Amino acid sequence: MKEFRPAKKRIEVSVGESVRILRELQELSQNQLSELTGIPQATISAIENDRVKLGVERAKVFARALKCHPAVLVFPGWEVPLQHAA
Repeated sequence: MKEFRPAKKRIEVSVGESVRILRELQELSQNQLSELTGIPQATISAIENDRVKLGVERAKVFARALKCHPAVLVFPGWEVPLQHAA
């Protein structure tokens, strides 16, 4: 596997965009996500458009509703270094 090279990141994704992408992948409207989380639709819109910060507590609520780890939302551009097998 010496010829293997990790893929390079092509785009930057903001925290708000990560929320929107995960919501849309699960075919949820902002109103439906609002019902699942108890977070007002207007706040969800503001988060998705990066006008309001997500915050750790809201990330936990969204993560439960979107069935993902909160870190996926809070650190959308995080790259995990590859570990080479010995």
